[in-house]
Amino acid sequence: MRRVLTVAAPVSASALDASALDLDRAWDVHPQVSVRPEPFGALLYHFGTRKLSFLKDRGLLAVVLALPDSPTARAACASAGVADADTARYARALAVLARSSMLVERSPTP
Repeated sequence: MRRVLTVAAPVSASALDASALDLDRAWDVHPQVSVRPEPFGALLYHFGTRKLSFLKDRGLLAVVLALPDSPTARAACASAGVADADTARYARALAVLARSSMLVERSPTP
């Protein structure tokens, strides 16, 4: 059985507010995850868990791709051009990716 997770950054419901990712910590794509950009956003495949995720927002893809080179997820959002007003929505989307093991916390960059 294949598990598919769809993530779209512009989540308007506030039901996930309490589970938003801590943007002031360093995050990265899990080493076993492959990111494949697509016209609609991207496909993320985790070779360890065999989960497939769809990113339906190219802005979220830009944030995910900026994570390895950014000291925090907040810095990744800023470098991807996410407006301050939209940061909470992106934090919720990143939290979904973290809960599905697509993202992992890493030691902060000095």
